[in-house]
Amino acid sequence: MTTTVPATPVLRTAFQRSVAAYWNDNQQDPVNLRLGDVDGLYHHHYGLGDYDPSVLEGPQETRDQRIIEELHRLETAQADVLLDHLGAIAPTDRLMDAGSGRGGTSIMANQRFGCQVDGVTISEYQVGFANEQAKRRQVADQVRFHFRNMLDTGFDTGSRRAIWTNETTMYVDLFELYAEFSRLLEHGGRYVCITGCYNDVTGGRSKAVSRIDEHYTCNIHPRSEYFKALTANNLVPINVVDLTAQTIPYWELRAKCSVATGIEDPFLTAYREGSFHYLLIAADRI
Repeated sequence: MTTTVPATPVLRTAFQRSVAAYWNDNQQDPVNLRLGDVDGLYHHHYGLGDYDPSVLEGPQETRDQRIIEELHRLETAQADVLLDHLGAIAPTDRLMDAGSGRGGTSIMANQRFGCQVDGVTISEYQVGFANEQAKRRQVADQVRFHFRNMLDTGFDTGSRRAIWTNETTMYVDLFELYAEFSRLLEHGGRYVCITGCYNDVTGGRSKAVSRIDEHYTCNIHPRSEYFKALTANNLVPINVVDLTAQTIPYWELRAKCSVATGIEDPFLTAYREGSFHYLLIAADRI
């Protein structure tokens, strides 16, 4: 599928080019691909909820695959929690997935609401991969992925009923991002964010949080920055949920399987010591 792009360059800074290169170069990352191969929904985020301990039991030769399938179930459950907070969505509404990755949450949103969804990402590889998944599921007329910058999408003002970011805000300036989302959302439209953020109370990034930044070439924001940037751009929080305790089991299980990358320990350390939080924020455009 071909897509149009804004007149201005999609990648404008050295940092954006480095982020795009990271995701373009990690095309065969088994963390995403092996989990997505379970049912064809490919995610680029983490999971929520307790895992089934029985996956650690049984024949050793199938243990790893059982863990893979359970991790994928937890990631899909996370996407469902995000979609639960979008509010009332009609089939005639248009949604946007900002930082859409390989497209799993966008496809789930279309399945649930029957509406049009546009995903945007600065990874050209991800655009092609996600559009191919939409084509395979025969929803390419409703779910489209674009090589665009979430800070300047080029979409029409007031054209979106809802927008979400799922673990992508750590790559951008929040004030710039929410200015664009405020422009795109209709009055009363909903924005939902799931993100990791560092705890202001602990006084800056911990060693574990800095390790996560380094691993993913990102810049994790403090918790307070989200609420300052939302308020500055006419986005009023209606729901804030601390998901930290619910995501720890995912990381505990992931550390036990073949797709572990070594970043599991910094995540677990940061969550357990309280220097890092996993938050859901839902905000309305006023």
